[in-house]
Amino acid sequence: MPELPEVETMRRDLAPLLRGRRIRRTRVHHDDLILGGLSARSFSRAVFGRTFGDADRRAKYLLFPLHAADGPDGPVERLMRVQVRMTGRFALAPQRPDSAEFRHPGLDFELDDGRTLFYDDVRRLGGFDLLTPEAWRAREAALGPEPLGRTFTAARLTRIVAPLRAPIKNALLDQRRVAGIGNIYASEALYRARIDPRRPAGSLDAEEVRRLHRAVRAVLREALESAGTTLRDYRAVNGRSGSFQTRLDVYQREGVACPACARPIRRIVQAGRSSFFCASCQS
Repeated sequence: MPELPEVETMRRDLAPLLRGRRIRRTRVHHDDLILGGLSARSFSRAVFGRTFGDADRRAKYLLFPLHAADGPDGPVERLMRVQVRMTGRFALAPQRPDSAEFRHPGLDFELDDGRTLFYDDVRRLGGFDLLTPEAWRAREAALGPEPLGRTFTAARLTRIVAPLRAPIKNALLDQRRVAGIGNIYASEALYRARIDPRRPAGSLDAEEVRRLHRAVRAVLREALESAGTTLRDYRAVNGRSGSFQTRLDVYQREGVACPACARPIRRIVQAGRSSFFCASCQS
C-alpha cells in the first residue's frame, strides 16, 4: 500500500497541473469507488463546475480542495479525499493512456483545458469521498503528527511511545500515533536505528528514541527524493515509477545477507503484516 512518500509524490505531480482547472464532467465507472454513502450520480453532481485548489496530503490521503467556479482562491466548498490504497493510480492527458498498466478505469474527470484526470484501479481498493472543511478537520484530529513536520520531534516521539506496551513496529504503523508510515518504511527505519521490531514501544530508552526519530525522517526523505518505492503496483502520475526499492536494506529481503553483518535477514509476522529485520544488528 502506498505510504507517505508515494502519496506525497502523487500530490507533487498533480498539484501544479490541477490548480485552477474546472471540472466539466465526471464519469464513475464503478460505484463502489465512491465512499461516504454518496451515490455515483450525487458525487458527480457535487463536483460539477468546481475548481481544483492546491492539492494537499495528510497521512496516506490525497486531498483536493474544490472551490466555486470563479477560481481556486475563494472558500473551499468541498474537500475531495482520495485513498489510492494498493493499486490506485492517476494519469492526466487528453486521452486515456494506451498502456497495459492502465486498463481498469475507475473515475474520469474531464477538465476545462481539454485534458482528463484518469483514475485507474485494478483491484478497486481505493475510493473517493467528499467532506466539508469542518468534517475533515474533525477527522484529521484523530491522526497523529506528520513525521516530516516540525512538530514531530524526538521529544514528541518519546511521549508517543512511552506509555505503549505494543511492539514498536506496530506503534509506528498506527496512524493515530504517527501519520503516513507503513510497512516498508517502518521496517527500514527500525533497521537503521538498530531496534528490534518486537521490542515493546515503551521500553525504548532516550538514545534509542533519538536514533529512531532520525531514522524515520531520513528514510522518508530519501524515499521522497526517489519518488517512492515501486515493488509491483505503485506508480506516480502518468506511469512514473519510484526507485527507492534499489536502496532497501531489509524489506522483502528475507534470507539475503544483512548489509552490515552478512547474516540472513529474517521475516516474522506482526499484526498480520510481514516484518523484516536483522536479528544480530537489531538485537
